[in-house]
Amino acid sequence: MLALALICLLVWLVLVFGHGVFWSARTPLPVVAPAHWPDVVAIVPARDEAAMIAASIAGLLAQDYPGRLDVVLVDDHSSDATASVARSAALAAGASDRLSVVAARTLPRGWTGKVWAQAEGVASVAARAGQDSFIWLTDADILHAPGVLRSLVARALAEGRDLTSLMVRLRCTALAERALVPAFVFFFAMLYPFAWVNDPRRRTAAAAGGCMLVRYRALVRIGGMARIASALIDDCTLAAAIKEGGSIRLDLAPESYSLRPYEHWSDIWMMIARSAFTQLRHSVWLLAGCVLGMLLTYAAPPLLTLAYPQTAWPAAIAWLLMTVAYLPILRYYRVNVLYALALPLIAVFYLGATLDSARRYWTGQGGQWKGRLQARAIKDEPQDR
Repeated sequence: MLALALICLLVWLVLVFGHGVFWSARTPLPVVAPAHWPDVVAIVPARDEAAMIAASIAGLLAQDYPGRLDVVLVDDHSSDATASVARSAALAAGASDRLSVVAARTLPRGWTGKVWAQAEGVASVAARAGQDSFIWLTDADILHAPGVLRSLVARALAEGRDLTSLMVRLRCTALAERALVPAFVFFFAMLYPFAWVNDPRRRTAAAAGGCMLVRYRALVRIGGMARIASALIDDCTLAAAIKEGGSIRLDLAPESYSLRPYEHWSDIWMMIARSAFTQLRHSVWLLAGCVLGMLLTYAAPPLLTLAYPQTAWPAAIAWLLMTVAYLPILRYYRVNVLYALALPLIAVFYLGATLDSARRYWTGQGGQWKGRLQARAIKDEPQDR
């Protein structure tokens, strides 16, 4: 037990002091504004988003961006009034001339729905997109404060980034959200330490799909959205492709917010189960390693501490390091810091959803989102359902 406790302590010493300060919840400092502001086109894929699209479109059209900003809504075969609600929002903002609505064509075999919708948006502006312009890929459930685009473009130009992404603030109101949402960001940052993502010398690449500003010429360089056609985790796949020949950056977003509620425990379970096994490349061995790693990292320290208090003292230190490391993201989300004590249980919840993700994939239910079974469908069946 002492040896196992020492291993737990070693794991957390490495994570806290040698893993890209992943636990830090710092937001980026401002940069100097450029002399020239390039054109930007915001592309918003939307499928049955009538409840949220008005706020999202209004936020985009209200950006205080000094250059030209156009918005393209790609209606991905919605069964509700997504397109008409978006047009009404643009009319109310007095900016109907800056919103275009594109109806996505039938989803081709080998494409995931969101990536195809994004590709349709990019294709609609290709004729007028200059090499120095930017494509702003954002989601229909995201609300951006007026200064977000200005800050994104300024940083991209100042630092020479081909991709500049922000992990938007997820909703954290309901009990399930307060208990589980900060952990989602914590685990993501552990998997992709932001400092390593932002370092051109490292291969670590990641992005957050709710807000990705991409240089148009970088998109052309990688072969467009077709390069990631089958990607279920499209944001990180796009980031990896762009970082092969360019520089990328990922930060927390202090002023971009997700409007999508995850009020019930089952909602968050499904959010994880939709793509967790895809993250593990559908590998049984990686899944086994994930189970072992999560149990050793999160479950073992408190269990050893409580069961063997006299001999497993290194596990108690590991548990303390785990708890302290979780505090910054809890403060960022303005959640009671006592939730840090529940992190081992939260990790077990995430592990259970990951195992369920594998089960869903093996039973042909992988990547389910708004009527599409995308993880299995990419290989075995048409996706337009």
